[in-house]
Amino acid sequence: MQFIIKTIGFLLNILSYISPKLASKYALKLFSTPLKGKLSTLQSDYLKTAKQKILNYEDIKIQTYQWKGNGKTILLAHGWESNSFRWKDLIELLQAKDYNIIALDAPAHGKTGSKIFNAILYAETINVAVNYFKPEVLIGHSVGGMASVFFQNKYQNQDLNKLVLLGAPSEFTNIFKNYVNLLGYNSRLEKGLNNYVLETFGYRTSHFSTANFCKTLNLNGLIIHDTKDKIIKYKEAKMIAEKFKNSKFITTTGYGHGLRNKVVYNHVLEFIDS
Repeated sequence: MQFIIKTIGFLLNILSYISPKLASKYALKLFSTPLKGKLSTLQSDYLKTAKQKILNYEDIKIQTYQWKGNGKTILLAHGWESNSFRWKDLIELLQAKDYNIIALDAPAHGKTGSKIFNAILYAETINVAVNYFKPEVLIGHSVGGMASVFFQNKYQNQDLNKLVLLGAPSEFTNIFKNYVNLLGYNSRLEKGLNNYVLETFGYRTSHFSTANFCKTLNLNGLIIHDTKDKIIKYKEAKMIAEKFKNSKFITTTGYGHGLRNKVVYNHVLEFIDS
């Protein structure tokens, strides 16, 4: 796999000297294409226990799942190369408290359409789900947390009053730089990538900052991050916590990036219950 990754990077580096814009286009498409996240039979069987609803954003069909309850409505947004099944353990704990639970598959994940994925697009699909289900609580893991903040920063939805960020990244520039380093892109291609992002989204990568966007949020927040997280560095959570007023920051050690642990979920339940 490492050999394949470096080979792709090498070939795109060569292309950057022939056609910089085309090389940047391919590199961004590769960055935006998840290799995992589709449903297995086991996952699909579990998700069939929910009421399923298809929502639409432009030409994307958004797969949502609902486990009905009489309590608060809670929306769950998973991370990169995952799907709604990742919430199974938390869903069962929420069901025990009779909460009304909603989960959505991100673009290009699970049963949701689209061939590409990014936090900006994810934020738009979250907005569609929020407008339809009107949750009071939004919980996002990893880039699902980032997309949740992007959504709320843009739309300032008044139905939401609590936001939970689990292992969420802060700076899109860091994610992008990690990708550049992983593929071994040269400086020419890295510059082209950043320019292509500016042309596509109207902003430089530095604009997309969870921490900075959190400054606009007028709701209560819970941030949980593990010191041993090897995917998203702990310091990114500290950056978010510093800018997110009315938020509580909980540090764990040993649960990694996934944070799939009853200790973590108990913190989440306590926050929702309060």
